Amino acid sequence: MKIGLALSGGGAKGIAHAGVIKALNERKIQVHKIAGTSAGALIGALFATGIEVEAIYDFFKNSNLFHPSKFAFGQPDFIKSNVFIEHLSSFIVNDSFESLKIPLIVTTTDLNNAQLKIFDSGELYYPILASAAFPGVFTPVQIGGKVYVDGGVLNNYPIDLLEDCDIKLGSYVNKVELLGKKMRHSYDVAGRAYSINQYHKDSSKFYLTDLLFEPDNLHSFGLFSFRSLRKIYDLGYENACIQLDKSTLFK
Repeated sequence: MKIGLALSGGGAKGIAHAGVIKALNERKIQVHKIAGTSAGALIGALFATGIEVEAIYDFFKNSNLFHPSKFAFGQPDFIKSNVFIEHLSSFIVNDSFESLKIPLIVTTTDLNNAQLKIFDSGELYYPILASAAFPGVFTPVQIGGKVYVDGGVLNNYPIDLLEDCDIKLGSYVNKVELLGKKMRHSYDVAGRAYSINQYHKDSSKFYLTDLLFEPDNLHSFGLFSFRSLRKIYDLGYENACIQLDKSTLFK
């Protein structure tokens, strides 16, 4: 029985995926294939190397995402994606998909031809960075003469890339919940509209998922809520435990 795990994009909220992985590990549920987008690609790559879940948490905690040394002055966006190579390589030693203990699929968006590009072999670091290169924040990533950005632009929930798996698990961190406060600024409205559009596209693929981990109460956290990583991680873990205990898939 081949088990696949899809990990959505979501910025800092992606650390909830690590909580899901912790719950799976505790129940000795082995994952045979991973498909990840953006933060999900990062988490998926770290998980696929075989490192401990707490080390995955440490990766996010110690990334110093908004340190001034990472600003990309004079470039299309304002944080240099390539400066994360050193940090990434300190956790993932080999720059190769083939070195991973679990097969991994990473989604990116090709800016030139406006199409989804899948990476699952060859060099690992740059596809991961490209998948997480959120437009307007991180600089695009060049691979083989082409320019790539966040895979979430075209496929934020890559459950459809696990068609050869018998059981498909999905971890999704962008649930749109009822609005609990008045929106005071135009960018609040724009952000809400973007989230609704994203969720509408992603949730249309939920039917492909045999067991969905979709924590509530993540709506108050943003893409860059790195000061709340532990709380987000705990919410992911708690939801996964509840869903796994309720499910009959592994009984």
